[in-house]
Amino acid sequence: MLAEIKLARRFGVPPPHGEGASKVFERGQRAKQADDGDIKVKALHAKIGLLAIANEFLQEKLAPWIDK
Repeated sequence: MLAEIKLARRFGVPPPHGEGASKVFERGQRAKQADDGDIKVKALHAKIGLLAIANEFLQEKLAPWIDK
């Protein structure tokens, strides 16, 4: 509490405005983590698409030998 008062005086901000300031930075970090997660999900979806195409191709090409 004392540190908050000192910071408020140092930066000329009323103490109530300083409350919850750490949450602002946490939200920014969470947003960055969410963006990283979105990028990973998109990369995984792309990989799934490539694997699905390869699977279909191999099923078509190997069908004459498998379906005997």
